[in-house]
Amino acid sequence: MDFIDKELKCVDCGAAFLFTAGEQLFYHTKEFQHLPTHCKQCKVKSAIALRRPVHPVRAETRITCAQCGAETTVPFKPSQGRPVLCRSCFQKKAAAS
Repeated sequence: MDFIDKELKCVDCGAAFLFTAGEQLFYHTKEFQHLPTHCKQCKVKSAIALRRPVHPVRAETRITCAQCGAETTVPFKPSQGRPVLCRSCFQKKAAAS
C-alpha cells in the first residue's frame, strides 16, 4: 500500500497540518481506524491541560499547639482527643526521643 503526505485540518484551531506518509504507515500498522484530527500544537496543549498537578493542594487546618499554645496550620485533620503540636515543638519532641 502506498502512502503519500496528506494535508488535514485541525478541529480545534482550524490550522492545516501535514499527515505524513510515515505517520500513515504507523496508523496502518497499528490498525487505527480514524485519521488524526488535531495539529501537534493542539495535542501538546491538550496533554498539558490533562496532566494532574505534581503536588496536589492539601487542605490546611488551623490549630493551637498543645505544648506552646501557638496558632499554626497543619496539612491534616486532627483526630479528636489527640494533642497536635506546631512544627518546632514536634521537632523538639522528635529530637528528644
